[in-house]
Amino acid sequence: MITIIAGTNRPHSNTLKVAKYYQNELAKKGLQTNLFDLQDLPENFLANSLYGKKTETFDKIQELITNTSKFLFVIPEYNGSYPGVLKALIDACAFPESFYDKKACLVGISSGKYGNIRGVEHFNGVCAYLHLHVMPLRLHIANIKQEINENGDFFMEDTLKFTNQQIDKFIAY
Repeated sequence: MITIIAGTNRPHSNTLKVAKYYQNELAKKGLQTNLFDLQDLPENFLANSLYGKKTETFDKIQELITNTSKFLFVIPEYNGSYPGVLKALIDACAFPESFYDKKACLVGISSGKYGNIRGVEHFNGVCAYLHLHVMPLRLHIANIKQEINENGDFFMEDTLKFTNQQIDKFIAY
């Protein structure tokens, strides 16, 4: 099973638009995916779902994560790294069965000019610790507000070329 994780809980985020774009493109290639938006984390997630405390709502999320064999993370830049809520999700999940020896694809986005290079590298370090095998082709999509149209689609030739290349490699990975 493939799960796409929109790596922020910010409402109306470009991260979610990019995650939906990848989901649609994978569907065009015949792959069914799950999309997990971090906005769907339980209310009071930090107080109720960490350090061994679990809720019924989080149990369903844990089941999704455990049953996933390949992840595609869309990771926005927050203060030169990735969102704390994404790290909190990782910390709340059971170790090692959640991520150990599974596969991942990383897509960094930012409204600035570097496409979250630093944040993706920080997250890659966490993936290494978890034994989550990251596909070598990581995309860094800069200036996201100019890269995606009102329908949530990429339209610039280079971005289409590289996202399609990454999607094809992810399918084969």
